[in-house]
Order: sequence, then structure tokens, then C-alpha cells
Amino acid sequence: MNPTLTVGKRSVQILRIMVSGIFLMAGANHLIEIEKIVNRIQMAKFKGFAEFFGNLELLVILSGIVMLAAGISFLIGFKTRWAAMVLFAVLIPITITIQIGQVNSLGPLFKNIAIAGGLLFFILNDFNNNKIH
Repeated sequence: MNPTLTVGKRSVQILRIMVSGIFLMAGANHLIEIEKIVNRIQMAKFKGFAEFFGNLELLVILSGIVMLAAGISFLIGFKTRWAAMVLFAVLIPITITIQIGQVNSLGPLFKNIAIAGGLLFFILNDFNNNKIH
């Protein structure tokens, strides 16, 4: 037996719009405050994880561009599943580098876990088949 779950179209739109906001703001911040973000990475306990991927300034700029592009796509509902996958892929190294290791403040880590849950909702569900009620 395969139970059917009915989800309101408006609730899906609201979730998508609300989750996209963090990526739009973070993406813009990565492009406006490059040095500040790089300094934050350099102070992180797991900065080596980010440094493994290359030049931090370039990584900050690229992640900013990706978060803005995928965030806009996610916001407007264009290629939503793909945008969610891209945003999820960007969220993982940011979470590992910045949030993990901050024993004194677990709030940001669990915020990222909640955001990942929102993205997984769109990755795991197909909303292109018009079965949203």
C-alpha cells in the first residue's frame, strides 16, 4: 500500500520562498564582503577543509555566485529540484567548515540542518507532476 500525501500548493511556494532567502542574502554577502568571509573561514576550526578545495577568495566568490544563481532559480520555482540540489551541495562544505567545531554555539549548525531539511523536501519530491493540491 502506497499512501498518498496531499500538500497545498501555496504551502510549498511559501516554503520555497522562505528557504531561498538565506541563500540570496548569503550569496550577496559573499560577493560584497569577500575579505570578511575569508577571515571567518581562516578563523574556523575546520578551515583546512575549505583550503583543500583551493584559494579561499576564489571559493568565496564562486560560492556567492552559485548561491545567488541557484537561490533565484529556487525562489521563482525554475528547475526547483536542481536548484535545491546545488544549494544543498554548497551548504555541506559551508556547514563543515564554519558551523562544525563551534561547541559554544550549536544554533548555527542546527539552523543549517533545518535548511538542509527544507532543501531535501524539494529534492525528494517531484512537484512538476501537478499533483499538488
